[in-house]
Amino acid sequence: MILTLTLNPSLDRTIEITSLARGSVIRAGTARLDPGGKGVNVCRALLANDVVSRAVVPYGGEEGRRLLGLLSAEGIDMIAVPVDGLTRSNIALAEPDGTITKVNEPGTALSAAEVDAVAEAVLAAAHSADWVVASGSLPPGVPVDMYARLTRRFAAAGLNVAIDTSGPALLAALASAPAMVKPNREELAEATGSSPRTLGEALDAAGKLRALGAGAVLASLGPDGAILVEDGRAWYGRCPVPEPRSTVGAGDAMLAGFLAAGAHGEAALAEALAWASAAVSLPGSRMPGPADIRRDGVRILEPDLAQPLTSGG
Repeated sequence: MILTLTLNPSLDRTIEITSLARGSVIRAGTARLDPGGKGVNVCRALLANDVVSRAVVPYGGEEGRRLLGLLSAEGIDMIAVPVDGLTRSNIALAEPDGTITKVNEPGTALSAAEVDAVAEAVLAAAHSADWVVASGSLPPGVPVDMYARLTRRFAAAGLNVAIDTSGPALLAALASAPAMVKPNREELAEATGSSPRTLGEALDAAGKLRALGAGAVLASLGPDGAILVEDGRAWYGRCPVPEPRSTVGAGDAMLAGFLAAGAHGEAALAEALAWASAAVSLPGSRMPGPADIRRDGVRILEPDLAQPLTSGG
C-alpha cells in the first residue's frame, strides 16, 4: 500500500476560459470542483488505477468538510485529522492551449500538536504500507524542515519516503535522505541555484540533488518529458500530448504512476510519463484511469546532453 500525506490540502476550482485578459470581464466556460493537494492527487490517481492507497488529510471548517465529502464520493480511503483552521481554496483558469493561471491560498497554520497528530496517523497505518508520499506546500507557520523531520520519523518505521515539495522545504528534506524526490524543472533550478537550459544540465542538476541526499530523482521537464536519476543510472523519456487541457496535477499523476510501477528504473519512468501525459489531456485536476492512459506514445530515449529545453518548460 502507498500512503500519502498532504499537510496543506485544498478545494480546487478549475474554470475553462477562452483567453485571460487582465482587467476585463471574462466569460467562464465549464467549471469543476475537485479535491486538491499534491498527496491527495497522488492518492486519487492510484485509486483510479486500482492501486491500494490511503490519504492522510488534515481538515478544518466547512471547506474541510466539503473536501472530505468530495474525497468520500470518489471512494478515497482516508484518515481525516481535524484541525482548528480552515481548509484553503484554490482557483485555476485554464485556456484552450493548456495554459493554466493559478491563484492558491496560503492555507491555515498548523500547531505542533496538529502536525504530530497527522504524523501519528501515518505511523498508525505504516504496518501495511511500503511507501509514504509527503508532498505539497507547507502550511503557514510550519517549520521549513518539517518534511526532513517527518522523513526521519517515517523511515525509522520502515517506510520508503517520497518527497514532492519546493524551495527551502525541499532543500531541508534532502538532508534526511528520502528514498526519492520529484521536482519539476523550476524546482530543480531553485534547489541547485542554476536554471537548466539543456538536457545535460537538467541531468547534472538532478545529480546534485542526489549528492545532497536523495536516493533517486524523478524530475518532470514539462513538454520536454522527464528524467530519472538513480544510483549509477539515468534515463530520459517523452510522451507528447496532442491536445493539452490542464497541467494541474500532472506531476502528481507522474509520481503515482512511478510508484505504481515499482518506483525503479526504465519501466517505472515509462509508466510515470504515460500517467502524466494522460492527466494533461484531461480537464481540471481530474486524475487518469486505465481508459485514459495511452502507453504507445511513450518513448525512452538515449539522452542527448546538448538538447535544448523548451523555454519556460
